Amino acid sequence: MKTIKGPGIFLAQFMGDKAPFNNLKSICMWAESLGFVGVQIPSWDARCIDLQKAAESVTYADEIRGIVEESGMKITELSTHLQGQLVAVHPAYDAQFDGFAPASVHGNSKARTEWAVQQLKYAAKASRNLGLDAHATFSGALLWHTVYPWPQRPAGLVETGFKELAKRWRPILDVFDENGVDLCYEIHPGEDLHDGVSYEMFLDHVDQHPRACLLYDPSHFVLQCLDYKAYIDHYHERIRMFHVKDAEFNPTGKQGVYGGYQNWVDRAGRFRSLGDGQVDFKAIFSKLAAYDYKGWAVMEWECALKHPEDGAAEGAVFIRDHIIRVTEKAFDDFAGTGSDENFNRRILGLD
Repeated sequence: MKTIKGPGIFLAQFMGDKAPFNNLKSICMWAESLGFVGVQIPSWDARCIDLQKAAESVTYADEIRGIVEESGMKITELSTHLQGQLVAVHPAYDAQFDGFAPASVHGNSKARTEWAVQQLKYAAKASRNLGLDAHATFSGALLWHTVYPWPQRPAGLVETGFKELAKRWRPILDVFDENGVDLCYEIHPGEDLHDGVSYEMFLDHVDQHPRACLLYDPSHFVLQCLDYKAYIDHYHERIRMFHVKDAEFNPTGKQGVYGGYQNWVDRAGRFRSLGDGQVDFKAIFSKLAAYDYKGWAVMEWECALKHPEDGAAEGAVFIRDHIIRVTEKAFDDFAGTGSDENFNRRILGLD
């Protein structure tokens, strides 16, 4: 078994225009002061990294890694959540998702998709140059607007959607394979890969691609009323990343999973800072340790109530206290009597 690495922190929700959140060096020093030992870097944020440059220049990648390591930290992974979303966008969402891309491709969905695909390919090479073996992203969605089948979905619609999704992602997965990096999809509402069944459909369409792996985030499963602990039993061999994020689901007589169009504070299902929600992290860390998860435990802060800096300070301690330093021996070794094949056969009455 392996001891999970961490605590790490995803920087996306903390980057800002004021110090210490406005550049990679200062935010790493801030995170280190709280007790974090790893940072997950949002690749779309120029205050952290130039993704194309990191893909094309080993020297630049070494400089980025040096900035992080001089702060006493390590890079856990890169993230292309925003770019991955743009690999597959239904036209109904074009205007909203244009904000994830540069102005030069706004209003041009084909150009935006091509930009996003290239970004993912840069991410594979940048991850290799940084010495990383896993990468976080979203799948995007062509079918999400049909998730609740009213009007009735036409026969074959889902098959067509997944064929197209696989067609777009297969070349990207191959580039990640060439660079020795696992591409980890965060299974998330709003994505066509939003639960285990949809992930399995995607795997079938990409021929069980070995790099089509998972970022495990239990908070999204709480909000779907999905068994997030059994999910690990099903998919532990594909789980290569872990977002430690809490959530709660408190349905009422007026609202449930869909939330009644309310803001996050007023929804039945909402994300919480670590320890303030309903996720059984003791069970999760135990399962991941038992299944020999080799990656990082990275805090993603998303809470409509608590200040992010408080959430971060508490989160570092929370993750550290939940990481299990795995044992190197069995607890009953003291009672061992030794054995060899002949002895075992005698015990079984085979001699």
